[in-house]
Amino acid sequence: MAGYTEHKDDVIRRLRRIEGQVRGVQRMVAEDVYCVDVLTQVSAINAALRSCAVTLLDEHLACCVTEAVARGGDEANTKVVEATRAIARLIRT
Repeated sequence: MAGYTEHKDDVIRRLRRIEGQVRGVQRMVAEDVYCVDVLTQVSAINAALRSCAVTLLDEHLACCVTEAVARGGDEANTKVVEATRAIARLIRT
């Protein structure tokens, strides 16, 4: 089960909003909108994606990792390493 199950509707709503923002940027480019205005919107999209990613990561830590650590064993170590790698990917972007 995914850790974000309880907040799935919120995550989907955020992603749909981001999708709309991306379509808006496509329209801006098609309409030759000023470069800085397009870049401002791209920055807003990046911020929205980061926010969504942090929400998903928080849910993963609170659910999947916490449950695995409570059970202990190899699965706990695997989940912690997995979370660490996910965090590393997020901070690289």
